[in-house]
Amino acid sequence: MVTGASSGIGEATARMLRARGWDVVAVARRADRLESLEEEIGVTAYAADLTVEADIAALAQWLAESGPVHALVQIAGGARGTDRVEDGSGEDWRWMFEVNVMSAQRLVAHLLPLVRRAAAEDGHGDLLFVTSTAAQSAYAGGAGYNAAKAGEAMLAHALRLELNGEPIRVVEIAPGMVHTPEFTLNRLGGDATAAESVYDGVEQPLTADDVADVIAYALDAPGHVNLDLVTMRPVAQSAQYLLARAPLRVRGD
Repeated sequence: MVTGASSGIGEATARMLRARGWDVVAVARRADRLESLEEEIGVTAYAADLTVEADIAALAQWLAESGPVHALVQIAGGARGTDRVEDGSGEDWRWMFEVNVMSAQRLVAHLLPLVRRAAAEDGHGDLLFVTSTAAQSAYAGGAGYNAAKAGEAMLAHALRLELNGEPIRVVEIAPGMVHTPEFTLNRLGGDATAAESVYDGVEQPLTADDVADVIAYALDAPGHVNLDLVTMRPVAQSAQYLLARAPLRVRGD
């Protein structure tokens, strides 16, 4: 099951897993996009709002009746605003915590029994979370998103400890700069010019397909191999705060 599958990394992951032979349940709020994806590549579309517990409970019930769940891939999330801490919007901060942390917790609470059942039958199961390098390093104007993604990362780290002794892998993929215009556009309140300027001069930011490829590798790795944490960035981004905004070249060339 892949969440956030209507766009960006979630959609790319659904496509990548289908191409590798997985049966994919694609989950997101936007039913029309999911239905188009279902028609195009053969995923099973399921529209749900992951900030609503009743929606997740209904999803879990439907999954329990429709077949085993070998992997939960939690990609849905998001950021709002670039305010300083002192100017931050409480509404934006609550929304980021809901979509990045509470949704992940609710999904685990409702779906872990299904992953356990599949693991008992097939040898192992997977819980995979896409966080962000924002979970690892703070930056000015990013405190709300930093806090939310750090919270999701800690959820994954604690969960791995709690599941010790069970054949269930807990994987965290933490991407840096990914050129997913919708994510940035939403964060910047719909300002398309500002959203595109985030990538100005950066040679080859990561793409959604790059992240999806790593997710697929983690799930397809031998069952005894767990990728606890994969931090991935474009070469032009040496750290969260250090970007080369010019063509990459060898010094002295």
